[in-house]
Amino acid sequence: MSRAHGATQSQSPEMGEQKSQHRASNESTDEGTVASKKIGNPRHKNKQTLDYVMRTGLAGGLAACAAKTVVGPLDRVKILFQASNPQFAKYTGSWFGVVTAMRDINRQDGIRGLFRGHSATLLRIFPYAAIKFLTYEQIRALLINSPAQETPIRRLLSGSLAGVTSVFFTYPLEVIRVRLAFETKRDSRSPVSSICRQIYNEQPPSVARSSTTFAPIPIAVVATSTPRSGLLNFYRGFTPTLAGMIPYAGMSFLTHDTASDWLRLPALAPCTTISPPVSRDPTAPPVLRYWAEFIAGGFAGLVSQTASYPLEVIRRRMQVGGAVGDGHRLGMAETCARIWKDAGFKGFWVGLTIGYVKVVPMVAVSFFVYERMKVVLGV
Repeated sequence: MSRAHGATQSQSPEMGEQKSQHRASNESTDEGTVASKKIGNPRHKNKQTLDYVMRTGLAGGLAACAAKTVVGPLDRVKILFQASNPQFAKYTGSWFGVVTAMRDINRQDGIRGLFRGHSATLLRIFPYAAIKFLTYEQIRALLINSPAQETPIRRLLSGSLAGVTSVFFTYPLEVIRVRLAFETKRDSRSPVSSICRQIYNEQPPSVARSSTTFAPIPIAVVATSTPRSGLLNFYRGFTPTLAGMIPYAGMSFLTHDTASDWLRLPALAPCTTISPPVSRDPTAPPVLRYWAEFIAGGFAGLVSQTASYPLEVIRRRMQVGGAVGDGHRLGMAETCARIWKDAGFKGFWVGLTIGYVKVVPMVAVSFFVYERMKVVLGV
């Protein structure tokens, strides 16, 4: 017993050393596994780097420029319809009105007329889309940290906040673009600098209102208490824009991501996905084939356009308020009342057909180019 016990004791240091080495090996293996997991799943960490932000912003800006160029002529006609341009009001409500309007513009001004205001569009859309896509990726990384958090509400909120952020910084460029596209007569065309001065100097009515109880307010008092002109004119229609951006951007990203998930289901994946390049983030979802990406993007455009279109019509009418009528700024309630008085309920949906024709391919091209640029840029 004692010998056995002594033998056991004599062997215990070696066994203890072996156990400690084995334990250390297991611990190092566990640490290596955890580290490898952290390295293999760097999406949320990497999204906070400047490099990732710049790459996603570049991808989003180029995607939007490509999409806007594809549908530039349709965008011009849609603005003319939405803003009730007198020269083109006769074409609204007709299935062939879009084609006829484009033919008239081409006959009068040529191809350049169909892209009137397109340079201002590109100047606005690049920073707008860059901010929107990079903000979406950042907010999504904060709100969605695991598959369990991949919920429609979080996706909708990520897209809505990204849209609101981007439109806040680029809205003045949108107002300038709409005013450029609204002009149709050759003798009334203005350069961008002239348009900016005109918008800046547009004033609300200076006629004081009277009531049966109080005396009329002196004109001087109105002039000093009411903003006469300034930078606020570049934010005409901003309120309905914010209200419309919540369903538009939110539903756009939500629908695209949801449709992409459907197309990546195991039963469809062999037909809808392709092998990603080596530079692709290994934790990123499989790359969709071009036709599958177009389907997801087109469906997103259809849903988002339907959800936000009435507010878009209100916004357009407010943006051109200084170019028609008495030239004063229109509030959201006043604009709604005018649209209802002129055309009733249908007035809030004027140009929806061309909206579908324009937005569905535009959003499809935008998401397609964005996803492909992410592959090219390795994000």
